[in-house]
Amino acid sequence: MIALLALLPVAVWFYLLAGRGMFWVMQERDDAGVPAEPASWPSVVAVVPARNEADVIARTLASLLAQDYPGSFRIVLVDDQSSDGTASAARALPGSERLTVLAGAPRPAGWTGKLWAVRQGIAEAGDPDYLWLTDADIAHAPDNLRKLVARAQSGGLVLTSLMAKLHCSSWSERYLIPAFVFYFDMLFPFAFVNDPKRKVAAAAGGCMLVRREALERAGNIDAIRSEIIDDCALGRAMKAQGPIWLGLTERAVSIRPYSGMREIRAMISRSAYAQLGYSPLLLLGTLAGMALVFLAGPCFALFARDSAQASGILAWLAMVLAYQPILKFYRCSPLWGLALPLIGAVYALFTLDSAIQHWRGRGGMWKGRAQALGQT
Repeated sequence: MIALLALLPVAVWFYLLAGRGMFWVMQERDDAGVPAEPASWPSVVAVVPARNEADVIARTLASLLAQDYPGSFRIVLVDDQSSDGTASAARALPGSERLTVLAGAPRPAGWTGKLWAVRQGIAEAGDPDYLWLTDADIAHAPDNLRKLVARAQSGGLVLTSLMAKLHCSSWSERYLIPAFVFYFDMLFPFAFVNDPKRKVAAAAGGCMLVRREALERAGNIDAIRSEIIDDCALGRAMKAQGPIWLGLTERAVSIRPYSGMREIRAMISRSAYAQLGYSPLLLLGTLAGMALVFLAGPCFALFARDSAQASGILAWLAMVLAYQPILKFYRCSPLWGLALPLIGAVYALFTLDSAIQHWRGRGGMWKGRAQALGQT
């Protein structure tokens, strides 16, 4: 009986390795299959929501102002009720007619703070061909916009999104950050997202190039105004309008470091329970599933004997193998693969914490706001 149970994690990992669009290979990248540049360049407006980002906003805006984009390009920064001088820091940059700093209005009921800021920025943008939605802590390589537009134009894409490279230098970041991208790709395989024939849809909120007309057909940002996981909600809305594309990049990088485990936990706990639809049953199922996927194999490997132990070792080796591409992308030691069971356990605890925060009335906490299901 134990030998048969030990085969379950092996079967799960063989399915994950072969049956989820080869997600773990991480082959969907913006430097692969680079399309030719268009004959003419469409107009673009970048919309940057910012709340208490004074420490990074100058670097972010400088990277946007340095874009070598040949077409019409403007930037709208929406200061979302900041208390740290974000708007002043933005206005202190060397003058540019391409940058507008907009004071955000108070958030109406039913909106998350970020999406309300984005909505105001879109209204200010006018009618460009594309809207470039990017976060206030993301810095871009000078050619990022032209590469995004070239891919969008070549593929007729309504949404082109890049998973920005997250900050990963401290011990806690190396422990948890590569896993964040690994789990995201496991849940939303990029190959499936990029396949128009599949329903799987997602996006990465740090860098999203959106066809404005398609966004308007989808109901504009208003259609997702209460969503905590707003990027994936936008991905679903836009895929209903046409093809979308999501990939890894080193052209967009997060410039805000995580000071420790507590900040990473807050990032994950903000949205984990929302991903489960605030369902206690799905929470229990998810925790049980994570135990099967990440803990069962190593437990059999360490504590079982004979064929059950062999099965556990095989499952553990499979997860170590699957974790190598993302470790390489983040320039982390391959030995971190051995720790994936413990990393999975930590993420399970963060998921439980997300539910607890929701039950305490602090769900979807972002920049001092609890936003899940109307919580304030």
